[in-house]
Amino acid sequence: MSDQYLDINGVKVHFEDSGETDLKPVIIMHGWGCNTSTVASIAKIFDGNMRVVNVDLPGHGLSSEPPAVWGVADFRDLIAKLIKELDLENPALIGHSFGGRVSILLASDTDRNPDGTPAPKNLPKISKVVLVDAAGVKPKRPLKYYVKVYWFKTLKKLLPLIFGQQKGREMIERRRAKSGSADYRNSSPVMRAVMSRCVNEDLCFAMPGIKVPTLLVWGENDTATPLSDAKTMEKLIPDSGLVSFPGCGHYSFLDNPGGFRAVIREFFKDDFKGAR
Repeated sequence: MSDQYLDINGVKVHFEDSGETDLKPVIIMHGWGCNTSTVASIAKIFDGNMRVVNVDLPGHGLSSEPPAVWGVADFRDLIAKLIKELDLENPALIGHSFGGRVSILLASDTDRNPDGTPAPKNLPKISKVVLVDAAGVKPKRPLKYYVKVYWFKTLKKLLPLIFGQQKGREMIERRRAKSGSADYRNSSPVMRAVMSRCVNEDLCFAMPGIKVPTLLVWGENDTATPLSDAKTMEKLIPDSGLVSFPGCGHYSFLDNPGGFRAVIREFFKDDFKGAR
């Protein structure tokens, strides 16, 4: 394994590259607030059998933050350029949580981005996809959530008028940090804005465009991306199958490492060194 860096789209991207260059490649992408070390156990499953590129997504680990408030399509475009820079032919994708968002959009042949703009037509071809407790289905929220959102938007306009621009912004940021999730609170201001944008991008429209074998691996007790999300994905992605682990949560690959390893090795058995 070797630590490497590339400058892509104004971002210094750190990744770990292991395995011989003539082996079939697989790209691993971690979840929000995590890094390459979080999914190191997944990378280890492929030791000596596939070329593994384990990426620190922008704003995580040793990679620098995006230069602007990115959406999922911007992360997809960065990984697409990484694939071309490394000359990876038909790589497989494994995405946990937020990394699953990127995987969905990169593997889909949809002609549009989440914001409605045209999607690139020259994205690299993907061979297989594994979505692990993946995000991408926008949750159905209760009325009180929208009341809270609109009240916050009202405060954003009123507080600077009442207390001045600087103090008003500080009060808004403190309120935002207090009410947000742990991932949100632990992120920088730029990454908080990125997270807010990405979380509100529903990727269900792109899922039918994933035309390659897709494995869904889920913890049945996942509260961050519930099992119902996995069942929605299974219905929308044509060639997909779901494996769920009882008693496991959002990090099912850590909660049941033996079961996860067995499922992954079975899914990739034809890609491993010596299988061809």
